[in-house]
Amino acid sequence: MKTSKSATTCKTYFPALALTTWVLLVLGGCANRLPSSKVDAGANASIKRVENPHFSAISEAASAAEKDRLAILALRGEYQVRFHFMETVALRAGYIAKPSKDSDALEAVLVVEVSPNKIVLQHLLLVPGGQVIKHWREDWLYEAKQRFEFVAEQSWRSMPIKPELVTGHWTQCVYEVSDAPLYCGTGKFNHKYGVATWTSDRTWRPLPRRDYTVRDDYNALNVENRITITPDGWTHEQDNTKTLRSGPNTQSTLVREFGLNHYHSVQGVDFSKAYQQWDQTQGFWAKVRAIWATRLDLGGVDLIAGVRDTKLMEALETLSKKQPAAPDEAIERTLTHHLQALPRNSDILQSEPSNGK
Repeated sequence: MKTSKSATTCKTYFPALALTTWVLLVLGGCANRLPSSKVDAGANASIKRVENPHFSAISEAASAAEKDRLAILALRGEYQVRFHFMETVALRAGYIAKPSKDSDALEAVLVVEVSPNKIVLQHLLLVPGGQVIKHWREDWLYEAKQRFEFVAEQSWRSMPIKPELVTGHWTQCVYEVSDAPLYCGTGKFNHKYGVATWTSDRTWRPLPRRDYTVRDDYNALNVENRITITPDGWTHEQDNTKTLRSGPNTQSTLVREFGLNHYHSVQGVDFSKAYQQWDQTQGFWAKVRAIWATRLDLGGVDLIAGVRDTKLMEALETLSKKQPAAPDEAIERTLTHHLQALPRNSDILQSEPSNGK
């Protein structure tokens, strides 16, 4: 049974936490007890919410394809983020919905790579005290023909995308702090009424950090994601079903959950440390991304220690700071300790369809 620290313990030890442990708190069991970024004094005392500077340009674009690209690029910027997750419909007899989880964060989203058919965005988290965390990453691929899929506990495989989800579709793939795979989704943009919204198909993802340290009654989410560019930033809505699986097979469903992450455009936040840290380490993380991509392209990966084992994150974080120009071999050795490759033609893990709730 997983256990969590009490609210008092989380609050008491928060100032002394290591950087990687802070990530676990932000995304894990103590997320609803984190101090709000709005109370961070000093350079962030004059936070002001402003209009999304990229919003109007999307509807003014000449073609649907250009509107799509501008909508994805409109995710970049500086934000105050509000994370909200609420369990809604119980699907198991006797289940009682757990309290909702809410937290705040300050986050910058940078464009790392841009080409006609691919856009890569990196999220950087600014935490109280001025520390910076390399947060999650999202890759957007136009008319992709394959993607990685979460198929079993700590296992992801490269899988073909259904032909009807290729033409005119964008695939979003989301990666962990360590650049380990998390989930992908594929969908089209809707630009009706001058508002850009992308809705994914239903796919699988592992137990989220907000529940990883406190729950053992489910181990996967069946998810539909919706991203909307708004006049004041953008939103990420999640229609989640908490599910218990055995390998790739569903045993039971527990409860539905609604998630709303609202990214409010802001001014008055000093993100200079975040940009400086990224400038110093982006070459290192480019190598990490390339190595992960090679492993996934070969068939898939199985994380030996688990993507939520802090050892992998700490090892890469330490290496990035001590050796920002570390050779590929050093990064390969670090990753090899935590994962093993799945052969391309192996039928060891085949995921069931993910279109059910």
